Amino acid sequence: MTWIGPSNSAEVTVPDVVGLIVAHARTVATEAGLALATDDPDGPPVGALTWPGVWVVTAQRPAAGTRMRRWGSLVIDFRELPGGTAGDREPRRPPPRPGELAAEAEPEVEPEVEAGPHPAADPDQPGERLRPPPA
Repeated sequence: MTWIGPSNSAEVTVPDVVGLIVAHARTVATEAGLALATDDPDGPPVGALTWPGVWVVTAQRPAAGTRMRRWGSLVIDFRELPGGTAGDREPRRPPPRPGELAAEAEPEVEPEVEAGPHPAADPDQPGERLRPPPA
């Protein structure tokens, strides 16, 4: 069953999401002003049904190019691609080089500075060694 959207909302054009990965189809539908859904309005959401793994949209209702109200339901059928268990957790770009991340950086060691003698101190004694206050 397709919910066509609130009766007082503007109409939008349904995009073609068949053949897209479900995560990308959700983005395309949202940008068009539609909500991705399954045939069962009382069932779990699409995200719960398509995780983990990589799932592809195999059919949609209504068809691409149809006009419907904004935030209506774009109902999809989908299937899991074989060998696609990494899903969105799969790295999409090379990892950072060692030391590139701030959390991996070595803490900076503040140089020790020698403070001058206290005015009341013995001028023949060297001053005590102090570290600058932390930033």
